[in-house]
Amino acid sequence: MTQVFDEDGRVERVTVVEAGPCHVTAIRRPDRDGYEAVQLGFAEVKEKRLTKAERGHLKKADAPPLRRLAEFRDEAGELQVGETVTVEVFEKGQTVKVSGTSKGKGFQGTIKRHNFSRGPASHGSHNVRAPGSIGASATPSRVFKGIRGPGQMGNARVTQRGLQIVDVRPDENLLLLRGSVPGPRGSIVEIRTDA
Repeated sequence: MTQVFDEDGRVERVTVVEAGPCHVTAIRRPDRDGYEAVQLGFAEVKEKRLTKAERGHLKKADAPPLRRLAEFRDEAGELQVGETVTVEVFEKGQTVKVSGTSKGKGFQGTIKRHNFSRGPASHGSHNVRAPGSIGASATPSRVFKGIRGPGQMGNARVTQRGLQIVDVRPDENLLLLRGSVPGPRGSIVEIRTDA
């Protein structure tokens, strides 16, 4: 993240995202595949890093060896296999949604994971950071499914909606998005139009 200045002098907090160039590696059609989508590839790698099946799939699309493939539903439009999608498909002021994998926090308790309140910390209380009661004893003699408890936090797919594009820099393949996006620095995210 960084900050840029608007024309009127206001400071905008932005996340800089390298968006593309992405190669169109496949087009999904309703008559053949049952749904409509476009498959894009990103992040070139050495050919030895891919399996034989991946290399064959990309060769059919006349694309270089790519690390990441992602499908975007209902976004095919006029695209053809072999074309390249660049950051120029976006425009300044447009609203987008960004999906990615959030930062992993490991095993966390209920206070940090679910914003539970802590118990009293005085007069010999043993309920300082414990979750409290999680169910009755005799009936139903079990804990109901879905009770919010401690466990793995983060490292899950997150979609941030309503992010506005502050600037588009096609010569550097950069998008400047207002606010933050899911995931750590250097992670791969998917940017879609927010309809």
